[in-house]
Amino acid sequence: MEQAKALKTKEKTQEKKHQRTKAEKKELLFSWLCLVPSIIGILIFFVAPFVVVGKYSVIDNVISNNFVGLENFKKLFENNAFKIAAKNTGVFTAIAIPLAIVFSLLLALLLDKKIPLKSQLRTCFLCPLMVPVASVVLVWQVIFSYHGALNDTLEKYGIASIDWLNSKWAIGVVTIMFLWKTLGYNMILFMSALNNMPMDLIEVADLEGASRMYKFFKIRLRYLSPTIVFVLLFSLINSFKIFREVFLITGGYPSTELYMLQHFMNNTFESLDYQKLSAAAVVLALAMIVIIGIVFALENKFGSDVEE
Repeated sequence: MEQAKALKTKEKTQEKKHQRTKAEKKELLFSWLCLVPSIIGILIFFVAPFVVVGKYSVIDNVISNNFVGLENFKKLFENNAFKIAAKNTGVFTAIAIPLAIVFSLLLALLLDKKIPLKSQLRTCFLCPLMVPVASVVLVWQVIFSYHGALNDTLEKYGIASIDWLNSKWAIGVVTIMFLWKTLGYNMILFMSALNNMPMDLIEVADLEGASRMYKFFKIRLRYLSPTIVFVLLFSLINSFKIFREVFLITGGYPSTELYMLQHFMNNTFESLDYQKLSAAAVVLALAMIVIIGIVFALENKFGSDVEE
C-alpha cells in the first residue's frame, strides 16, 4: 500500500515537473519571439552597417575594392585635421565628464538634505532638459559672442573683450554648456541611488562614531559605484553629442579649439572620402570599446562586493 502511494506521488511529481518544463519552454520561446524584431533591427541598422564600414576601411575605393590593409589607418593618423579633432575631443571629454560626475553628485547630496526650497531647486536643475538645443545655442551666443552680454559686462570694469568662441577659452564655454544641459539628469540618478541605499549601515556607522568622510567614502560612495559607472557611460555618450551645439554656434568649420571628431567625420563624409571616414569610425568605435571595457573591469573589481 505504501509502495503504491509512493509510486503515485512520484508519478505526480514527475508530471508536475514535466508540465513546469513545458511551461518554461513555452515562456522561453515566447521571449525569443518577442526579441526577434529587436534582433532583426540590430542586425540591419547596427551590425550590417558596421561590417560595411569595416570593409571600406581596408579597401582603396568602392569601385575597385582592392584590399590595402592598414594603409587607410596610416593616412588617418598622419592627417592634421584628425589629430586636432582627436586632441580637442579628448581634452573636452577629460574635462567635462569628471566635472559632470562630481557636480551632479554634490547636487544630489545637497538636495538629499533637509534644506528649504528643495523641490523648487530640483525642478530648476531639471529645466535645462526641457529646453530645445537651438534655444540653448541662442542663449550662449548672446552671452559669449564678441559683442555679447559677458564682454559688455567686462568692459564696464575695464577688461578688454575676448572672442570666447575663437580663443583658448572655447573648450571651457562648451564645457559649461554641457554641464548646464546634463547635470540635472545625472543629479536625479544619484538622488535615486541615495534613496535606495541601506540606511542601517549609516546608522551603525553613526553608533560607532564614524566621521562624515568615512561614511561618505567607505559606505555611500561604495554603494553609489554602479550609478557612477552608469553616469560615466551616459556622460561619455553625451560628450560625443556636443557636436550639435558646437555646429549650431560656429558652423561646420569652427576655430581650431572647437574642431571635434564629429566635425572631422561630417566634413569627411561631405567630401565623399569614405575610406578615411570609415577608418575614423573604426578607430572611434575601438576606442569606445576599450574605454567601456576598462570602466566595467574596474567596476567588477571594486564594486562586486557591493552588489553581493
